[in-house]
Amino acid sequence: MSQYIHKSHDVSVLLYHFVCPVKYRRAILRPERVDNKLKETCIEISKRYEIRFLEIGTDKDHVHFLIQSVPMYGAKKIIQIVKSITARKIFQDCPEVKEQLWGGEFWSDGYFVNTVGQHGNENSIINYIKKQGIKNYRQLHTQQLTLV
Repeated sequence: MSQYIHKSHDVSVLLYHFVCPVKYRRAILRPERVDNKLKETCIEISKRYEIRFLEIGTDKDHVHFLIQSVPMYGAKKIIQIVKSITARKIFQDCPEVKEQLWGGEFWSDGYFVNTVGQHGNENSIINYIKKQGIKNYRQLHTQQLTLV
């Protein structure tokens, strides 16, 4: 379960479920190298920003993120940070991906976001992410969250 984030002027539990499709819905998330780079980059993002990845799961052409953050980051800002940094790192370290996505963009322009309630909905979303495309699904990361 996620925990309350205590700041000097607020206490919050803000959870978001994002689904981000790869550009052209290309099935490029299967190579372990791409999956691992995505996970590493998300962990780096957690260290730089107050964005914590509670669950990351990939299907062959899209990624599910369960993210906890603070009120100063809205959903739009969170996904801008995540998509821009992960795309840059994947293109730097996996040049074969850039060749498959000839437009120079890793992610599609759109995304799905849903707020997640802490006491019932969070576990349902985690289970949903884990069961998404079971045949092709791969859990990249799960973390019990503690923000200071």
